[in-house]
Amino acid sequence: MSLHEQIKNEIKEALKARDEVRLATVRGMSASLTNELVTKKMKPTEILTDDDVLIVIKRLVKQRQDSIEQFRAGNREDLASAEEAELNILKTYLPAQMSEEQIRAMAESKKAELGITDKTKIGILTGAVMKATGGQADGNVVKQIVESLF
Repeated sequence: MSLHEQIKNEIKEALKARDEVRLATVRGMSASLTNELVTKKMKPTEILTDDDVLIVIKRLVKQRQDSIEQFRAGNREDLASAEEAELNILKTYLPAQMSEEQIRAMAESKKAELGITDKTKIGILTGAVMKATGGQADGNVVKQIVESLF
């Protein structure tokens, strides 16, 4: 079962369990997936690939993180905690993230493999590490680790 189909089934399960937060989050995710289908000029009944679904979920996670920061800056802890609840649900659909040590080891091996010695090619190294992690690492963390190597 693809991730897209799994999310559609989660709506039914959340309805049966009467879990309002999960239901709202999964419905929002489903709506975003439908919007992505429309953007890709596909029919709304078609199914996205798991990679496309993960891209959409990562976008939603980033939106939630930004919202939490804004709500905290505005002293709206009630709204921030609601966003955090949704964020935790969204994160269950993402693959496990790599640790900083694993990313550092991968960055060092890619640096040696590509023969990069100066800071001017930091973008090439960051891109290679991001490609090698396969979406299991946050771009900001990779950027910080790669910059610390120089």
